[in-house]
Amino acid sequence: MKYWLMKTEPEEFSIDALAKVGREPWSGVRNYQARNYMMKDMKVGDGILFYHSNTDIPGVVGVAEVVSETYPDPSQFKKKSDYYDPASKPEQPRWWLVDVGFKRKLKRTISLDELKAKADQLGDFALTQRGNRLSVLPVSAAQWKFILSLE
Repeated sequence: MKYWLMKTEPEEFSIDALAKVGREPWSGVRNYQARNYMMKDMKVGDGILFYHSNTDIPGVVGVAEVVSETYPDPSQFKKKSDYYDPASKPEQPRWWLVDVGFKRKLKRTISLDELKAKADQLGDFALTQRGNRLSVLPVSAAQWKFILSLE
């Protein structure tokens, strides 16, 4: 089992929205490294730290899990989609996704500032490194356990 942190803007799709629908395709990822994590490394049952970005207090707000195998992101083929990619063809899709399933909302937001303040305990953690803007990040088992212990 692997662990991940997946970022979303709460105005786009929040932990409350995931709780309401239960399961959602993680569409619209248009970064090759983030895509590769989903396409090559994620497996059904992997844990996800659900992270709200671009908000007053960015941070980890919930727990989810990978609930599907990887499959082509249909938004890449829809001309009216914000995520349309004219270079991507159905026979050779460029963008892939997994479905994410709700597990639980945290009792409180574990803020980015709090995580940065605990960088020594987190070790080499991509989220707290300067310039890292990926929407999908790997999380070690030790980091997963430590972050959830902050709740």
